[in-house]
Amino acid sequence: MSKSLTAQDIMNPEVITVSDEMPVHDLAAFLTDQEISGAPVEDENGSLIGVVSVTDIVRAASSGGDRLMNGHDREAHFYTRGWESKLSADELETLHLEDDELKVREIMTPSVFAVEAEAPINTVAQSMMDSHLHRLVVVRDGRVVGIVRTSDMLSLLADLE
Repeated sequence: MSKSLTAQDIMNPEVITVSDEMPVHDLAAFLTDQEISGAPVEDENGSLIGVVSVTDIVRAASSGGDRLMNGHDREAHFYTRGWESKLSADELETLHLEDDELKVREIMTPSVFAVEAEAPINTVAQSMMDSHLHRLVVVRDGRVVGIVRTSDMLSLLADLE
């Protein structure tokens, strides 16, 4: 009898994370350079503490950069938007952040949608469908080890022929 597939079996282990201490003006350039719309956020111990997206940067810029977000008041766009809906590098450069000291931890979304690496693939799929997610962080012992995207799930289906 074959082993059931888990998140670990289909995840992309090359996840780009950012530090909660990263200045937001550096984050904008980083996301553009990496051609990603957001990234999981880790603290100094490497623990997953949130996610940050281009949408969070735009919100910080539009509010003068001097607000601390209440995680209960905003949607986690990292999970629901793909690279196709990102801002261009030129658009990001036009954003003006008045606070050069603003850090990722001040604008990130503290809500984390994650599954354990050993989670069965049907659990991963159900979590993505129930919450309308395009990506799901995969963790082991509270640390990011991968990411599962809708394209990973579709590839799995295509391989079933």
